[in-house]
Amino acid sequence: MLKALFTLDYEIHGNGDGSPLALMVEPTERMLRQFDRHGAKLTILADMGEILQFKRYFEEKGRDDFHFLRIEEQLRDAIRRGHDVQLHLHSSYFNARHDSGRWIQDWSEYNFAALGVTRASEMIRIGKEFLEKLLRPIDPAYRCFVFRAANWSMSPSRNPIRALLENGFNIDTSVFKYGRRNGLVNFDYSEAPSSVIPWKASDEDICEANPDGGLYEFPIYSESRRIAAFLTPSRVYRALLSKLHRTSNPSEQDGPTAGGSAPSRKFLGLKLITRKFAWKADFNQCGGRQLINAIKRADLEFGQSNPAALPFVLIGHSKLFTRFNEWSLEPFLSFIAQHTDSFGFARFSDFDLEALNTLGPRAGAA
Repeated sequence: MLKALFTLDYEIHGNGDGSPLALMVEPTERMLRQFDRHGAKLTILADMGEILQFKRYFEEKGRDDFHFLRIEEQLRDAIRRGHDVQLHLHSSYFNARHDSGRWIQDWSEYNFAALGVTRASEMIRIGKEFLEKLLRPIDPAYRCFVFRAANWSMSPSRNPIRALLENGFNIDTSVFKYGRRNGLVNFDYSEAPSSVIPWKASDEDICEANPDGGLYEFPIYSESRRIAAFLTPSRVYRALLSKLHRTSNPSEQDGPTAGGSAPSRKFLGLKLITRKFAWKADFNQCGGRQLINAIKRADLEFGQSNPAALPFVLIGHSKLFTRFNEWSLEPFLSFIAQHTDSFGFARFSDFDLEALNTLGPRAGAA
């Protein structure tokens, strides 16, 4: 059985501008209401790099211009409603400063995977401690144990894996098979063991399975698809937003080249048409019918041959959850809710890690 595991990167625009109320709190509340209607579960991956700066601004200025208190209450409310909150980090925010309505980031710390172990571990510890202090009064059993790096920056893997293990993390969910990027953040996840089945990762390489490793990788579901699969109204909307909120750092692009998900201009013409790219189960950018067909394909390849419940990890961003997106997601939520014999909804804590480890990451692969 496959279970839809919705992960939400909870953040403002990548260039540091935008209102947390409009880009985080309000769209996430609409999403929570929609999910509650279907019995779906949302895992909010709270960007503690940003949120801690909103907290500092509130404490220093005495004004809650960045809605820190609303963010805190929303995270608590998500736990009350049976959803989950885990850790996301834009490491460039830890030394950020506010100027003229925008957060100016420290680009020297933009690539989380390039940080030293001590610095990476410090950021993870601070984020984890904040979330556990905030959320344990709501649920005494709450534990922060899942991580996603901003910009999928988990390669090279040795330092981030070590930092996560030092802080008691069991799960990372930054990798998507077929994804590649060259820039300030470099990675190549083409050889990731699976697009569905989690694996225990080697301490040296997140894409190398090692049954004796200490960290599980829950990959974001992806397929190798041609360019036509990327042509949806939501992707056009995201491309327009990327141009309006372009970062001052040219290495970060939220447009079609991000994460190797779609082509850049140099692959025009025939090459563009014939080449394949990493198509992620992105519930902001994919239509409901696309997601239904994707989970059906994943079920045929992986779900029907494995006795353990498997995660179908979807990714989204609060800043991109429009009313149109809410409408386009409805068919997928309804499909999962109406086919409980084959599918379901889940949080990370709902999976049996040891049972997954016995499968091996390539189990069921074609």
